[in-house]
Amino acid sequence: MTPGSSFARPLILSGADVVLPDRVLSPGTVVVEDGRVTEIETGARPAGSGGGAAGHVDLHGHTLVAGFIDVHVHGVLGFDVLESADAVEEVARRLPRFGVTAFCPTSVACTPAHLERLIESMRRARASAHPVARVLGAHLESNFINPEYRGAQPLECLRLPPRFGAGGMVAGPAVAEARSSAAPGGYSGAEVLKVIEAHRRDVGIVTLAVELDGGLDLARALVAAGHRVSLGHSGATYEQALAGIEAGARHATHLYNRMSPMTHRTPGLVGAVLAAEEIATEIICDGHHVHPAVATLAIRAKRVERTMAITDGTGGAGLPVGSTVTLGGRAVRVTETACYLEDGTLAGSRLTMDGAFRNLIAQGFTLVEASRLCSGTQAHELGLAGQGVVAPGALADLVALDRRLQVAGTFIGGAPAWSAAAGAGGATA
Repeated sequence: MTPGSSFARPLILSGADVVLPDRVLSPGTVVVEDGRVTEIETGARPAGSGGGAAGHVDLHGHTLVAGFIDVHVHGVLGFDVLESADAVEEVARRLPRFGVTAFCPTSVACTPAHLERLIESMRRARASAHPVARVLGAHLESNFINPEYRGAQPLECLRLPPRFGAGGMVAGPAVAEARSSAAPGGYSGAEVLKVIEAHRRDVGIVTLAVELDGGLDLARALVAAGHRVSLGHSGATYEQALAGIEAGARHATHLYNRMSPMTHRTPGLVGAVLAAEEIATEIICDGHHVHPAVATLAIRAKRVERTMAITDGTGGAGLPVGSTVTLGGRAVRVTETACYLEDGTLAGSRLTMDGAFRNLIAQGFTLVEASRLCSGTQAHELGLAGQGVVAPGALADLVALDRRLQVAGTFIGGAPAWSAAAGAGGATA
């Protein structure tokens, strides 16, 4: 079942607390036809009041929100988007369980061949006959990041931007290897860019370090080609970060994590992101990558309209502690707090988007604010018209949460994509 397919009959979701863009309607009724919201009514409709042909779902005791949009997720429930030709579809089939109705398949730095396979895997997922989350443009945590801030990114895959000069601006023992077009793997940065050029429509966000030699020129070139440039895995100073924003960067990858920190005298990349209105930022809301108090402070400073909650989830997301999965082909261990490479390097989270939503509520954000952080800002920033909101005319990508804010059911284009009543079996009518 492809996203957007829906019941031939109207769907009436009745009696929930409906989270609208500006308020909570309690109780409310949402009417869906042809995959879109057609009416939002105050109060609950009794069963049968919409006509015998209508599909009536009683949602008393539930909260109905816009489907979550994760712009930074590597995998879930044991699957990593880079691991096989079917991996993106496997991830897309499982994300609705956690309320995700659209996502950006996110890569670590990888070879051109693996990048090609990711694009093909995305296309196969979009043609899936199963209920799947909408597959948006890929988010590339690209080969063009600062090796000193690489985190779990594979050093052997890092390159300096090609064709934009030499004599890099970063320092450290890893730079010479990253600069070489004959670095381990036998491919150049130019070959990576050729894959991106060949698949413009499938590549959405590109994370890069603008302080690298040629980084600003690369940012300008990517922006001119229609990509969304994100500042991340970067040791940029405040001034270098502002230059990146001037070059067209409008996104920041997992604020605080793997970027130059902020102090009261050296604002660094963090300070530039918080201060610049032009740029929107991601933040990992698992309570470990960023302390909840610091996350709350950053969101209040940046505003919910310019902040996107993300998971940075790996294949360990949703799995029990002690599980071992892969991230870009390397073993990752799932712990109580996050996921780690075998050498102890922090390697993404085990968070899912419903967990991010609950964490935000626990931090004192309202239902309206949490919905904006998990859906609305993402849709606005990516230009996804009719997504990320519960409103007349919007796509019926919706999530019903129970009293504990656990996912009870997910609808994509008005069609059931996952139901707690069906358990691991997935969709149910």
